[in-house]
Amino acid sequence: MYVVCVTVFVSPEGVDAFVEATRDNHVNTRQEPGNLRFDVLRAEDDPTRFFLYEVYRSKESFASHQQTPHNHRWREAAAPLMAQPRRGVRRLSILPAEDGW
Repeated sequence: MYVVCVTVFVSPEGVDAFVEATRDNHVNTRQEPGNLRFDVLRAEDDPTRFFLYEVYRSKESFASHQQTPHNHRWREAAAPLMAQPRRGVRRLSILPAEDGW
């Protein structure tokens, strides 16, 4: 599995619009055959800090996701709402393993 973790700092006045744009991306991403999980989290101590936790079947599934219309919509809508550039970290999942190990 291929995991993408993204931290996003949003300007205070952009939080509601960011949540709406992210909701659209979340709903559509969950319909992709290569997506296994997409969690949207907000920091308990900072309502402008978000964490996106995305799990894909493979690196190629994530690459396909990046080309979808909903991902392009999200990038366009979210970019001007960010207080600083988003920070993404890509990882390979060890556990749980797909083979049940």
